[in-house]
Amino acid sequence: MRKRFIPVIFTIAALVPIAACSKTPEPVTPSTPTEEAPPPQVSPVQQAAIDDAEKETGGTGLGIDDEILRLCPAVRPPKFGYDSARVKDEFRNTLVALAQCMNDGALKGRSLLMVGHADPRGEEDYNMALGGRRAESVRGAMESLGVDKGRMDVSSRGELEATGVDEESWAKDRRVDIKLKAN
Repeated sequence: MRKRFIPVIFTIAALVPIAACSKTPEPVTPSTPTEEAPPPQVSPVQQAAIDDAEKETGGTGLGIDDEILRLCPAVRPPKFGYDSARVKDEFRNTLVALAQCMNDGALKGRSLLMVGHADPRGEEDYNMALGGRRAESVRGAMESLGVDKGRMDVSSRGELEATGVDEESWAKDRRVDIKLKAN
């Protein structure tokens, strides 16, 4: 019986020093949140096109398709102002991020449909034209950022889908919806 335990004792004796030499894992330190990257740089020509879109569009709305937001997390939807087709300054980076995603990211080779909308406070024909100008201005800015015009179609719904009844809800009616087209 004693002869059976001798090899077991030697095996245990040989493994103890090996286990003692093993490295203890270093504690995991939580990573600190990284600062947001600075806004992407655009050329003077691109900035001029964005500025032109701002002049034509008025500042409170782009409705971005959920699939685009999922594929391009840097994209954030801006809004349009009353009787305006001008994209607000703080949303300039939305167009830049969307263009980058279309040129080099998850939307490379994909196409978009841009649908302009208006609130119901103008004449129907005027609102239809305003929605079209809003969609065209966004497409123009995207084109200046390197997105092929042939990959972007525009349309207008004017006030046809407006649901607002006061200033706050009318602001939601003033927008360009950007939708991913099926390939």
